[in-house]
Amino acid sequence: MASIRKEILIDAPAETVWAALRDIGALHTRLVPGFVIDTRLEPGARIVTFGNGQVAHELIVDVDDTEHRLVWAIVDEPFRHYSAAAQVFGEKPRQCRFVWIADLLPDELADHVEGMMVQGLAVIKATMENDAATGKLPSGSVAPEPG
Repeated sequence: MASIRKEILIDAPAETVWAALRDIGALHTRLVPGFVIDTRLEPGARIVTFGNGQVAHELIVDVDDTEHRLVWAIVDEPFRHYSAAAQVFGEKPRQCRFVWIADLLPDELADHVEGMMVQGLAVIKATMENDAATGKLPSGSVAPEPG
């Protein structure tokens, strides 16, 4: 089973980044605009449309406000297994570390997934740092409870 771990430092408060990550219905507007072009919620899940046209049905496993951790699983082909977690850690008053881990099968998809994770993290960093610099306040849809 492929296991991919990526992390990046973001010059924005952990609370701001967590607010955008936990807003599971607003990936396309708050966290990764352009990388994700649409997010539709359904009970316990979301349908994510990426900028490259790929669509994923993601089950929301857990939204942990104490640990600033979101866990999800993709239940569609081409994956036989896909589970991921993203977590935000405060580093300094206006800096955080964003960690994204994905475990997946088949192994042959690892390079593609890793490339998407690298792209996604670059967009997260740019978006969150821009929002922090401009003083943009978190807003958007409310995250439903995991199903």
